Amino acid sequence: YSDLTTYILILSLSLLIGNITLFPSLRRYIGRPVIKGMHIFKHFWPSLVLFVPQIATQIYLVLNKTMLGSMTSVQAARYFDQSDKMVKMVLAIVTATGTVMLPHVANAFANGEHEKTKRYLYKSFSFVTAMSVPMTFGLMAVAHKFVPLFFTARFLSVTPIMTIEAIVILLIAWSNAIGTQYLLPTKQTKAYTTSVIVGAIVNLIMNIPLIILWGAIGASMATVLSEASVTLYQLVAIKKQVDFKALFTDTFKYLLAGVLMFVVVWQLDQHLPSTWLMLIVEVILGILLYALLLVVFRVKLIHEAKAILKDHH
Repeated sequence: YSDLTTYILILSLSLLIGNITLFPSLRRYIGRPVIKGMHIFKHFWPSLVLFVPQIATQIYLVLNKTMLGSMTSVQAARYFDQSDKMVKMVLAIVTATGTVMLPHVANAFANGEHEKTKRYLYKSFSFVTAMSVPMTFGLMAVAHKFVPLFFTARFLSVTPIMTIEAIVILLIAWSNAIGTQYLLPTKQTKAYTTSVIVGAIVNLIMNIPLIILWGAIGASMATVLSEASVTLYQLVAIKKQVDFKALFTDTFKYLLAGVLMFVVVWQLDQHLPSTWLMLIVEVILGILLYALLLVVFRVKLIHEAKAILKDHH
């Protein structure tokens, strides 16, 4: 119990102190707040509505580990937790675009530029797909070698869990592009909140039979299904607002490039010795092969990137 208190204090205080250190530099940008003109209660309800999906997200993040621990074993929960941490770490790279794009979309929407708002979504969706597909298939391909090297041989059970859970990288990238980068800035908070609640419910329902049948592997399947339901709900919510053909431009090409890269890297992974150097070689070869395939498939994103580089020069 005393360790638990220390652990909670370390986590919460490190976050608090980290944020406090940002305050001195704020003086350059903002003055003393005027309490009278703040209208705190006017903003309270919209903030509370945005807080609901945060709770729902936390519920189904903790739910998997809690249910695994009580229904199978603490060991299984540990395996799932390690896989989950690794997948979420890779995901952070992709979901960072949401933070960047949200103010741009919100600004375009506020100015009544609805076509520009949609163009932002199409480009952003294409970009996150291009980024998340190689991460999904790449992690699947090297999991067999990566897990024993990073977690040691005692964690070999993490390999199949991570291989299945890697699918959520692509699904969360999509739901992040639609939810954070389109639904929220265009004031469709209800659809966004509902999608996350649907995900939490699907996760709870699917966890029970899948954990009973396959333990930690079942929990990773339930995670994939819940994230798929979030993305599917969001796609249904925006179906009358956007052109799906424009939204999914080149998605098939990205997936095909990802599958071909997976086959090559997975074959290498089976035959090359299990060392960090060989793992790095596999990752570099995978990135180069994927990039080459995108050029061969004449993906629009490549032409756009070339145009941006030309403009800079």
